[in-house]
Amino acid sequence: MLAAFVSTPSPEDPLSVLEIGDRPDPEPREGWTTVQVKAVSLNHHDLFSLRGVGLPQERMPMILGTDAAGVDEDGNEVVVSGVVVGTPGWTGDETLDPKRTLFSELHQGTMAERVVVPRRNLLPKPAELTFGEAACLPTAWLTAYRMLFVKSGLRPGQTVLVQGASGGVATALVVLGRAAGLRVWVTGRSEDKRSAALALGADQAFESGARLPERVDGVMETVGEATWSHSVKSLKPGGVIVTSGATTGFNPGAELNRVFFTQLSVIGSTMGTRDELADLIAMCRTTGVRPQIDVELPLGEAREGFARMLEGRTNGKIVFTL
Repeated sequence: MLAAFVSTPSPEDPLSVLEIGDRPDPEPREGWTTVQVKAVSLNHHDLFSLRGVGLPQERMPMILGTDAAGVDEDGNEVVVSGVVVGTPGWTGDETLDPKRTLFSELHQGTMAERVVVPRRNLLPKPAELTFGEAACLPTAWLTAYRMLFVKSGLRPGQTVLVQGASGGVATALVVLGRAAGLRVWVTGRSEDKRSAALALGADQAFESGARLPERVDGVMETVGEATWSHSVKSLKPGGVIVTSGATTGFNPGAELNRVFFTQLSVIGSTMGTRDELADLIAMCRTTGVRPQIDVELPLGEAREGFARMLEGRTNGKIVFTL
């Protein structure tokens, strides 16, 4: 079957080890089912995998991809949740399971014509959503949903700053925050990115690192090292930073004096639960909000999508179709 995969890591030149070609069909497993993939979205996790981050050589070759939408063995249109629960009998928030893993870390990923997944990882795809839109929800959009509505404690009418306006999680934060009645400000490196965020519904857009007209109630952080100091300095006393990633590096200046003196909260957030994904899907149905898709490409042309993400040429999600 056609798949996008990695056989050896390259920390410095990830595109050089991206392979697009034939891989064996997945083998059935008890309690799992096979999904015919119709669309899969690209995430920064996939670039990290090409670099070997969290994916040692001994687990390769590994098919990439953490989420998808497609058709199950019974002909149902489904959304594939990317979190695989690793501990038998685990109860409660699956993102807290110390043995949890994403597709493409321990189990073969979703960037292929077919993928086997635990049955509990499937949710019905609403007819209102295209396969491409549905494929954006389980990782990037679910991450944004959890950051805003589970972790932040922000309320409608408050102001939230989204750092890095054009990525998959960032565009989801803009759309979801606006739909929930938050005043959404963004930062972006270029005028095009800032204009695109405004078109999505952001109230104001600023250059990266710019001094804001006033301090904000919360900051949503996925950028890391490049924006951390600005995030801390942009908060009101008692404000909150929710961080779910660090695409520019994991070693920010701590700014601890500001954190304790102004009593800031720094909260980590990782993806979301199956129940939260169900709530996100319901929100999309009832409000009409939809993922911002930058480009859809056939899986055979996935290299172009990876290059766009690596070079920062994105405005929303990159989706591969089959």
